Amino acid sequence: MSGLLWGIDVGGTKIEGAVLDAERPDSAIHRLRLETHAERGYEFIVSQIVAVVRELEKSAGTPCPAVIGIGTPGAVEPATGALKNSNTTCLNNRPLRADLSRLLSREIRMANDANCFALAEAVLGAASGEPVVMGLILGTGVGGGIVVNGRALNGVHGIAGEWGHNPLSGESHPCYCGRKGCIETVIAGPSLERFHRESGGGALRMPEIVRSAAHGEKVAVATLERLRDKFGEAIAAVINILDPDAIVIGGGVGNIDLLYSDETRRAIERFLFNPTLSTRILRPRLGDSAGVFGAAMLTR
Repeated sequence: MSGLLWGIDVGGTKIEGAVLDAERPDSAIHRLRLETHAERGYEFIVSQIVAVVRELEKSAGTPCPAVIGIGTPGAVEPATGALKNSNTTCLNNRPLRADLSRLLSREIRMANDANCFALAEAVLGAASGEPVVMGLILGTGVGGGIVVNGRALNGVHGIAGEWGHNPLSGESHPCYCGRKGCIETVIAGPSLERFHRESGGGALRMPEIVRSAAHGEKVAVATLERLRDKFGEAIAAVINILDPDAIVIGGGVGNIDLLYSDETRRAIERFLFNPTLSTRILRPRLGDSAGVFGAAMLTR
């Protein structure tokens, strides 16, 4: 069949594949998932990706197209073609794109998972029709992607949109990247949970902290105020440079209502090089479909 877009989303726990109709790419014609089993190493993950493609070929009744889009945890280093910055660490420094291209005899277009999220939400989702879109991932980590006129930006280093590793003033907690005070060490879910615990509020997960804050528990309220204020400072710096039309927030922390409130907009405005904030801050529309849909959109 012609006019099909194929995408694969490689996650730490699952590998998902989808086939979309290029004319109506907002829903999948075929879709399946296999477990990643990252603990079994690089070669096994590669074999699982190939298995997803082969199973999709059976479902679709046609060979895969000449180009396949793949979203990964991490980014491709342009100078070497090796993957880097992946929290599925066995993928780092490995030529994933080249190996898959060889095994599948197809062109592989690869982008990190945040870019795929941003692309899907900019083209098909909450920010559809907006010229410049920033897609944020706020979850166990902090990442982002930038889409301009329907195309994801990669950058000369392959790190466009990686706002999570900018430093925040007054912060010094060590980050896995080797630096201190990164945004990820402050407003990622585990970082906020650490703040709550070290402030005397106990070892709670973010949904529990949000519920406690709704009942007025002081440490929980302080934790969400920290999220509001530090998010405001962090994203204002991005807006001052990029000035996007819309920002879409994905990830578990992105479900917190406070991020879409007037008080958070005021927190952003305190650091904004403009009297008022006009950028739309949006919840995602595509849910867990965004990654695999965005990977497929890489092949347009």
